[in-house]
Amino acid sequence: MTQAVCTQKAPYAIDLQPGEYYWCACGKSKTQPFCDGAHSDTDLSPIAFTVKEAGTQYLCGCRSTSNAPFCDGSHKAL
Repeated sequence: MTQAVCTQKAPYAIDLQPGEYYWCACGKSKTQPFCDGAHSDTDLSPIAFTVKEAGTQYLCGCRSTSNAPFCDGSHKAL
């Protein structure tokens, strides 16, 4: 099983418009926190999520959240 890469020990605070997005679950994407297909050589897949209202979303950067793709504060224990 592939280990995800921690890209930062804090959430990504991103202002998003309504729509569908794909969060990078592997940590290899060059367009963090979003997927760019870099997971193709892993057994990990991006997490699709839908934003219904425009606003700031806090997306996990450490890849330890239990509420992917959203930050649950797990980075505080790293």
